[in-house]
Amino acid sequence: MSGKIRRILFSVAILVWSAVILYFYASGKIVDYLAKDFRLMALVGGLGLAVLGLFNLLTADQEADCGHDHDGAVDPHDHENGDVHPLVALAVLIIPLALSTAWTTGQFSQKAASSRGLYDEPAQSKSPFIASMLGPITREDIEKNHRKTPDGYYEMPLMELFFSSGDPELQKATDGMKIQTEGRWAEEKVRNENGTRKRLYRMFITCCAADSRAIPIILEFGKTPPEFPENGWIKVSGTMTFPIEDGLVQPVLQVEQSLAAEPPYEESFMRR
Repeated sequence: MSGKIRRILFSVAILVWSAVILYFYASGKIVDYLAKDFRLMALVGGLGLAVLGLFNLLTADQEADCGHDHDGAVDPHDHENGDVHPLVALAVLIIPLALSTAWTTGQFSQKAASSRGLYDEPAQSKSPFIASMLGPITREDIEKNHRKTPDGYYEMPLMELFFSSGDPELQKATDGMKIQTEGRWAEEKVRNENGTRKRLYRMFITCCAADSRAIPIILEFGKTPPEFPENGWIKVSGTMTFPIEDGLVQPVLQVEQSLAAEPPYEESFMRR
């Protein structure tokens, strides 16, 4: 295969990668995969690949000096011929990308969430550094900083409730509070002998989907739970408790009200 054809093929591979990155950015799908602070970097990278691919494509028929001094003799070695056939390399670069783009759903299944901490025990320790920065937490502070619904429930994000299991001070302040929160509906597979529990979770992303983890709490209904679609979004209201089960503090919401909810605009980041 001629050097020109090889350069064209590799330019096409670069342009395909650029097109996929720019497509995810322009379509808004990037919010499912990258935290906000990293999206501009993806845009710049996609544009950079586009410039590189177009430059290489437009100059594919130009012969470049290898930089070696051959004293006027014909260069006996080929700088472009590698160990892998160009068509194989092109397939390796493009086919997995194309299939991943075509098959992605932009969300985690419960199976995927399970592998990312959905049924892990909550952290049982609090960072001394964070504790010194935050200072003492009281029930009055929480009530002051959280909106109250007409029904008398304080709206709290799921992440705050999850991490309260590792913070005795926050547990004391929120234990017995009327709380409203929202998240995804999941089966409870741990300590659910009576079949009265479900699990509510959200996915937390620090940088990208690859480092995401599930943030769950337990929902206790005291009876057969209502029916909601698996992985569907629901809003629940109830009383927050922190029972000790198997030697560990568990964040358990004693549910009094539950209803289906619309997914947030951008579910995959920490503000929810």
